Amino acid sequence: MKTGVKILFQGDSVTDCGRGRDIPVANSALGGGYVQMIAGRLLCDHPERNYEIYNRGISGHRVVDLYARWKIDALNMSPDVISILIGVNDTWHEHPNRNGVEVPRYAKVYREMLAWTKESLPNAKLVLCEPFVLHVGAVGEAWLPEMAQRRDVVKSLAAEFKTVLVPFQDVFDAAAKKAAPEHWLGDGVHPTYAGHTLMADAWIKATSGLLD
Repeated sequence: MKTGVKILFQGDSVTDCGRGRDIPVANSALGGGYVQMIAGRLLCDHPERNYEIYNRGISGHRVVDLYARWKIDALNMSPDVISILIGVNDTWHEHPNRNGVEVPRYAKVYREMLAWTKESLPNAKLVLCEPFVLHVGAVGEAWLPEMAQRRDVVKSLAAEFKTVLVPFQDVFDAAAKKAAPEHWLGDGVHPTYAGHTLMADAWIKATSGLLD
């Protein structure tokens, strides 16, 4: 892969993870989660590639919120690689605030965002990440079928747009057989340090061919 590759991470609080705001410099203020861990690994293992890594996740965002800022926070940055993790708030905001985004609309908006990206940045490579939960803490039984439908949407979009797919739910399901769910996702949604490490490892594994 060419040097100076610009990698952009987009999503909600799981991606945000306390990242800095209005920081135009690459490889800084990336937050305390999986994005920072991925950046550290890539920058350490491949200093010759001069990766430029940015985090533009915003806590609480649903797919409609991400779409609303997509031009300024993604397209205008002209990244070479865009990683997207979005969907859990589309369910969570429905319980109990009734401000979620139903699955068909989630699929429609997400697909339009990807089509817009391909039109505007035809050479950009996309990485779609499965939204995930574990049945603990804030996550009730009613969440599970809907979150499974959202993952089906993401898998379908990954196939349609020929993107990398990061199977985060499979990773957490496997981990939950080794330790209690809250060891990985404290409230069923937000990763612990252990959970973020799982995510970073899974992301790097899934994108190895893309970044080589």
